[in-house]
Amino acid sequence: MSELDDLGGVGDLGELDRPGTPGSPGAWDARSEEWLTSEPGRPAARTPAVDEASPADKPAPAAAHRTTTATPPRTTPRRSQGTPTPRRTAADPVKALMHRHRELCERAVDPLEIAAGLEAHGVTDRTATRFRHRDVFSLAEEMYARASRDGDSPAPAAPPEPPRTRADWALLTLLPGALSAATLTGIHFTDGRPRLITAAVGTLAVALALRAALTRGPLSTTHPTHPRTRTLTCWLIAYALLGDGLLRQAITGGPDTLPTGTTDATWPTAGAPALALALSLAPAAWTAHLLTTRARRKLTASRGLEDFAAAVHPLLLGAFALYLSTLAALLALTATALDEPAPYAQTMTLGALLYLSRLLTTHGFTHAPALVLTVTATAQATALATTFASRLPGCDALGTPVTTLVDTWGPGAVPTLACGVGAATLLLHATRRLTRASAHATTDLQW
Repeated sequence: MSELDDLGGVGDLGELDRPGTPGSPGAWDARSEEWLTSEPGRPAARTPAVDEASPADKPAPAAAHRTTTATPPRTTPRRSQGTPTPRRTAADPVKALMHRHRELCERAVDPLEIAAGLEAHGVTDRTATRFRHRDVFSLAEEMYARASRDGDSPAPAAPPEPPRTRADWALLTLLPGALSAATLTGIHFTDGRPRLITAAVGTLAVALALRAALTRGPLSTTHPTHPRTRTLTCWLIAYALLGDGLLRQAITGGPDTLPTGTTDATWPTAGAPALALALSLAPAAWTAHLLTTRARRKLTASRGLEDFAAAVHPLLLGAFALYLSTLAALLALTATALDEPAPYAQTMTLGALLYLSRLLTTHGFTHAPALVLTVTATAQATALATTFASRLPGCDALGTPVTTLVDTWGPGAVPTLACGVGAATLLLHATRRLTRASAHATTDLQW
């Protein structure tokens, strides 16, 4: 029994599985009635067929032969303590990663798109070292090569070239500014009902032109935008046109304090900021195009995520500074043409806020712009609401903060402060998001 116990036990039908017993029937030697292989350190032993109840009654070897060959082993052999455990071959980690990102590997047109997708899913250069690669780009190159070799479909086409300047979106970006100039000119030379009709028709035409310009070119996007983004943008532009005059009238007493015989009960409008913002759509599209093409080249030449981020960071800040410089020049020209003061602070902060918001939306980051625009518009609306509410009996304290701010810095301090904080927040967010490889994937370059 000691030998049987050492071998691993006896079956109910007299079957015995020994350590090292091969699973192939050809390993049995019928002449010697022994297995041709045995476990290390032990001589080849016969395989007895015994009854567990009577270990002394051992059948003849022929019977053991018949029993063993008639009923092949059905269970996995048990190993004794002295039998070494075989080593398993390590799984292919890159293959497992390809299986996890199978759709990305199938639709990728070049290794850079795979690198951008991996980086978007949180794979960093440090993570790539676990797959025996120095960076994400090297890992993406192997995944792309293996996907092209192992896939049933033919190899994908060559990667697309960087987007080129097209006449359609270049002309569309000029259309809102031209229509805005025509509308302001018509308002200036009309009065009464014709002025209202001109303003309504011109506003509708500018809105349609702006919509058409944002559906093509560098400022277009295939990502679904937040439903409130368009409404909030219209509110911010309308406040730039009417907000300062409305706030000033609310603080000084409102339109009911107009002199007797005055028929013009409208609040003064600021046409120069609105016209400058409309004209700045063209430089905004050009700077976005410049950022996209240069970032694509840096993505091709970079060999690491940190290198790419370090190269794109000055490109982003340079494009942002170039747009603001152009907006300042346009504001100076429009203020001179319309004979109005040039509110640089509030116009520059609003332009920066709208530019960064659209730039982030174009590259797929829609949540942060919608949130910042909501907070900014809410701050402006709250300033107006509290100012008008302070005119109610016993509510004078509601308008004290806004009144103090306006008396110190003027009515333009409210939009400057609100838009400035929002623009600074989006700029910080853009330096973190738009310097990632996933923000400049090839799918975003198809115009």
